[in-house]
Amino acid sequence: MFAPPTAFADSDRLLVAAIGAAHRRLGRSIAVGLCGAQGSGKSTTAARLAGQLGAAGLPSAVVSLDDFYLTLAQRRALARAVHPLLVTRGVPGTHDVALAQATIWALLHANAGDSVAAPLFDKTSDDRAPMADWPIHRGPLAVVLFEGWCVGAQPQPDAALAVPVNALERDEDTDGRWRRHVNQRLAGDYAELFARLDLKLLLKAPDFGHVAAWRQQQEAGLRRVAGRSRPAMDAAALARFIAHYERLTRHLLDHDWADITVAIGPDRVPLAHSGPGCVG
Repeated sequence: MFAPPTAFADSDRLLVAAIGAAHRRLGRSIAVGLCGAQGSGKSTTAARLAGQLGAAGLPSAVVSLDDFYLTLAQRRALARAVHPLLVTRGVPGTHDVALAQATIWALLHANAGDSVAAPLFDKTSDDRAPMADWPIHRGPLAVVLFEGWCVGAQPQPDAALAVPVNALERDEDTDGRWRRHVNQRLAGDYAELFARLDLKLLLKAPDFGHVAAWRQQQEAGLRRVAGRSRPAMDAAALARFIAHYERLTRHLLDHDWADITVAIGPDRVPLAHSGPGCVG
């Protein structure tokens, strides 16, 4: 168990060591998945790790699952064809998995002089940013850190889908068609994407209640951003939005599936590490 202010430094040191060990063992560029529920600090953790890996001689890039969301037009078409709930970005089925696979592959195989553009999603407009705004990664990399709220998630057993987990599922997915589609995608192209990860890390929240509170804090921060094209969500809209993520978030928290699990407290401070990927 760690205690601030050394908690983050100690945790980062362990994760960097594990990533370095995987890189040495495989002898090639590696893809590392970093999963964490909304508001858990995965983006800032990924940025810290990338900086420390680079300082250790392992040039790294961070790509986010969020940046591979389908465009708004694509999600509207999906909502018409499959289920209305799929217009809301977030769950498996609302990402361009082929684009994610191609981007990560290109980053892992980049040579000196190569440039790889990674997609960028603009959450204020709820749409993909123009290609001219996409970040460019140049040259070879030792590590690609792929972070996202459901990176590495596994599908649920069919029987687990029968009972709604919240009012959204009960009232707007009465026949279970939406959650079955999400689960089928997890078992299909998402599983193929996640199978390419060489190491899977999880920032494990104490429970779903804390996840909802963290997401509320994020939205409060967005309200302070000037010039937003989409107004911040009120309490009811935010609760409905979070409900889209609840089933899979609970599933992720209830199972030990990562190579390294970092238990974090209500303040997001790392508390303990477990899993077969831990190194001394």
